[in-house]
Amino acid sequence: HSLEPHDLGIVCWKEAEEFQPFMLAYFKTAHKRARLRTKRAARRKQQKTHYNHHSYNPYTGAGLDRYNTEINCQRWTLYVSFRDLGWQDWIIAPDGYGAYYCYGRCYFPLNAHMNATNHAIVQALVHFTNPTMAPKPCCAPTQLSAITVLYFDDNSNVILKKYKNMVVKSCGCH
Repeated sequence: HSLEPHDLGIVCWKEAEEFQPFMLAYFKTAHKRARLRTKRAARRKQQKTHYNHHSYNPYTGAGLDRYNTEINCQRWTLYVSFRDLGWQDWIIAPDGYGAYYCYGRCYFPLNAHMNATNHAIVQALVHFTNPTMAPKPCCAPTQLSAITVLYFDDNSNVILKKYKNMVVKSCGCH
């Protein structure tokens, strides 16, 4: 619930409302039993969550009917087949790779498990107080790794090259 700043001994700012400072506080209960009950409820909700990320495409929306849109930001499986891209004539190896992708919501408040940047935390606060000023933070890769590809160049030379930032290792809110 909300408390008035002057009731807490905080001097109020006399500027326009959009320039007034604000404070947001979250408190955890000291009762172990209540914490366990909260954890159990969260676990039950997570168990009820049913989604089939193999049939859902976040870019086209296909398969949305079988997908729970309240899933947190996380890494999803995406295998890139060079054959499916029509690149098998010039890429020798590998045949493809696990690229992965990030998808999910960045809920307010952003917790540590959401791997959020400080900027995303502030952006979430701004969005929470005035949604027209800033959009919600987005789920995006926070760590990427490289793949090595053996291929033919334009002169039919065999080239071994390491491509940076090709595989999503972790996701977070940005």
